[in-house]
Amino acid sequence: MRRKDREITGREDLEAVLQRCRTCRLAMTAEGWPYVIPLNFGYTWGEDGLTLYFHSGIKGKKLDALRADPRVCFEMDTEDGLTGSGDIACRYSYAFSSIVGYGRVEFAQNNEEKRQGFDIIMQHLTGRGGWSYTDAALSVAEVFRVHADSLEGSRKQQ
Repeated sequence: MRRKDREITGREDLEAVLQRCRTCRLAMTAEGWPYVIPLNFGYTWGEDGLTLYFHSGIKGKKLDALRADPRVCFEMDTEDGLTGSGDIACRYSYAFSSIVGYGRVEFAQNNEEKRQGFDIIMQHLTGRGGWSYTDAALSVAEVFRVHADSLEGSRKQQ
């Protein structure tokens, strides 16, 4: 990271950003071109690091791309507001916090892994557990995870 004064370090500070984010942009290669999509997500952060969980339907460009090349880049951010004042445009900026990282997609192999992934996503999005999923609903859904091989956080304060 070039701007060390903006670097977010430490799990506690990075996780504070994760908790505020509801959308993660997942970048991949599709048909030889960069392809990025916004996805809802959930996460776990254990001794082995950060793992992000996502879901989708069972067909489509995203899944074709991820199966062909599981390498991804992810990005999530918060918008904290416009900064600056006066009549000089270059004195303005925008406050934010962001996390960018890299990893590889792994698909859930069975309904139990899908349920676990959905539980993690729903806990993050709603703050509660206790969800149920029918086998029929799971048969038309993919759940996949990305273990962060590396990540960095950045913040521009107001």
